[in-house]
Amino acid sequence: MSFLRWVSEKLSVESLRDLELFGEQAQGHSHRKAHEDSQESLTSLPHRDTMGSFLPDSNSYELLTIIGRGLDDLMTVNLARYRPTGEHVAIRRIDLELCTNDMVTYLQGELHVSKLFHHPSILPYKSVFIAENELWVITPFMAYGSARDLICTHFTDGMVELTIAYILLGMLKALEYIHHMGYVHRSVKASHVLISADGQVCMSGLRSIFSLIRHGQRAKVVHDFPQYGVKVLPWLSPEVLQQNLQGYDSRSDIYSLGITACELANGHVPFKDMPATQMLLEKLNGTVPCLLDTTTVPPEELSMKPSRSGADSGICEGPGAGGVRHSNGEPSSSSAGHPYNRTFSPDFHAFVELCLQRDPEKRPSATTLIGHPFFKQIKLRPSEALPELLRPVSPITSFETSKPQDSPSGLASLESGLSQLEVDDWDF
Repeated sequence: MSFLRWVSEKLSVESLRDLELFGEQAQGHSHRKAHEDSQESLTSLPHRDTMGSFLPDSNSYELLTIIGRGLDDLMTVNLARYRPTGEHVAIRRIDLELCTNDMVTYLQGELHVSKLFHHPSILPYKSVFIAENELWVITPFMAYGSARDLICTHFTDGMVELTIAYILLGMLKALEYIHHMGYVHRSVKASHVLISADGQVCMSGLRSIFSLIRHGQRAKVVHDFPQYGVKVLPWLSPEVLQQNLQGYDSRSDIYSLGITACELANGHVPFKDMPATQMLLEKLNGTVPCLLDTTTVPPEELSMKPSRSGADSGICEGPGAGGVRHSNGEPSSSSAGHPYNRTFSPDFHAFVELCLQRDPEKRPSATTLIGHPFFKQIKLRPSEALPELLRPVSPITSFETSKPQDSPSGLASLESGLSQLEVDDWDF
């Protein structure tokens, strides 16, 4: 038996149909399954149609250009045009012939979870099907890329506080839903936060998600280590890394959210360049990352030439005194060029401190954090505020207004925009 045939049986086309991945849905089945598993009513939570709205046929999609790779180069991510409507989508194409048994099981779990989740802050899968030897996963094209892309290309010293507030609120709404459904995300980071052309913030990265539901009952803790956890070590909480009998629960995602907040504010990830053993020891000993500004960086360092060492590690050494300050994380005009001569609000500092509590019992839930005073600065809907806050960045779809979609010059403009965005790190 060929391995491809084995994979087809393993994925089981019929079982995928049972998961409603081929557009042949029995309406409400996946919703009932989610209710039965979690034993909780989600009638108050937002639902929307995902699978089945796009045809499960490779001929319905025009592949335009490659925008990323993943899964040890087994996955190619293409920008494509959906022929029936002309809408741009992202397509993950995974070569099943080269997948190991574990990878197939891994993918099957992700696809199952994607069908259970229906929330505007979680990246929807529009269609999933097998085309020859490839698994195709169709998702919306998020024209701003990931939050990590934006940091790498335009906001290298971090974003302003209001932008971060919108992004973190979108993440918290997604985590609130995921935790309510009885799951732990386990891969919360900026590259798993995607932003659409109209400012919609969506979380992705469901491959490492883990269910707390066992035999119809919600377990209190998890003892499983993420299969590909090496790539997310800086974001993982101390209790996940410790791997002891106490285990961990959904509050480990809150710690990862705090690390992501530092990533968005500082322009880089705390602990990123540390050896794994040192990182573990630092986290277990209670070393807490922080927002880098005039309250956490010593004044003498603010007067020095910026570098990627010292305070840039994101580890606080104590509050600084004095120095020129500017509120809400915007650099002061008299800061002599140092990017951290700025002052984030006390609410932002308090929010991050709550998320990064060493004791998970002291971390608030996603629901509680949504009501934190940090988010009171949000006055407009994301669609009204984020595109303006992200300037001078413009969504990749901007080329369409001046050049026909089918012209070579239009495609060249698209590829140029994608290269500037550096979406190779775009993790679907």
